[in-house]
Amino acid sequence: MHPNIHEFGEKLALKLPGDLKVVYFTNSGSEANDLAVTMAKLHTGAHDIINLRNSYHGGSPFAMEMTNLGNWKFPLHRNLGIHATVNPDVYRGPWGGANCRSSVAQTQRSCSCAEGQCQATSLYLDQLDDLLRHCTPGKIAGFFAETIQGVGGAVQLPKGYLKGAYDLIRAKGGVCISDEVQCGFGRLGTDYWGFQTQDVIPDIVTMAKGIGNGFPMGAVVTTPAIAKSLTGALHFNTFGGNPMSCAVGSAVVDVIDEEELQANCHTVGTLLLKELVKLRDDFEVVGDIRGKGLMTGLELVKDKASRAPLPPEEVFEIWDFIKDNGVLIGRGGLYGTCLRIKPPMCITEDDVLFATGVMRRALEAHKSNHS
Repeated sequence: MHPNIHEFGEKLALKLPGDLKVVYFTNSGSEANDLAVTMAKLHTGAHDIINLRNSYHGGSPFAMEMTNLGNWKFPLHRNLGIHATVNPDVYRGPWGGANCRSSVAQTQRSCSCAEGQCQATSLYLDQLDDLLRHCTPGKIAGFFAETIQGVGGAVQLPKGYLKGAYDLIRAKGGVCISDEVQCGFGRLGTDYWGFQTQDVIPDIVTMAKGIGNGFPMGAVVTTPAIAKSLTGALHFNTFGGNPMSCAVGSAVVDVIDEEELQANCHTVGTLLLKELVKLRDDFEVVGDIRGKGLMTGLELVKDKASRAPLPPEEVFEIWDFIKDNGVLIGRGGLYGTCLRIKPPMCITEDDVLFATGVMRRALEAHKSNHS
């Protein structure tokens, strides 16, 4: 094997806690998520996979089945044992309060929770428990989740949700899988991996996108015990983990460390969220600001009281203004009304002030056009 493969595999394993030390390289996040499902089913001998509504995990067969956004699903036959529980969205979901998120940006919903408690988390976990009791045969294969849903519109899980969910899943014999394709590699600022912000250690971790800084690659990292599940037959990926991709991945890890980009995500991301909260407070069409580090979202609504999605033509009006004035951002969520703000990890505070200034002008122009 080429030394680049060994070097990058060892660097990656050192970045993960506990027994997460066995690395399989792929070409994409979809491939990584498919392999993780295969591992979970082989290791447990069970079939059912649990995940969240509003999630996105890729476009391959297993990954598309686990993607619970209707605008990303084709009308194909589905019988892969995937069950989606209620998404713990503290803004649009049935439960949420003013202190649910581990973030400087909270919802404007009222909250009576005591310090260190979250009623919303408990209620969403009750829904997961109910699904396990009604929709599975008892033993399950695993649970898949992003810490912050990327394509779903930067929806951040409430405090303590993954810890409670992992307990429920493991009690049913399942393994816990963290999709770090968008959350990982320091982007959330306070921690290197998204799952660490929820104080949990998964059994399998999948990653892509940030792993190669634009170069096509992905990986699955798991424990030796789970890795043994693949020894019953041959498993090989022709281009996954090729010497060039491993050289790229190794360099990416080095740059994140040497340039202290995780710390930058925390510092600059905190400023970004605070500036975005100002926009929410100043404009009726900004319903919610959410996220952590440099993975953030701005939800556009008709008005704050109804939380009804802003019409598509008005969303595009705001989005195009921002683009035409020098700032590129994405859109996401079921209705395409969340502006996904996920900039390069090396941006500066001046970049944040410029970008949010452009967003302010876009919102002012929209207000003027529709007043």
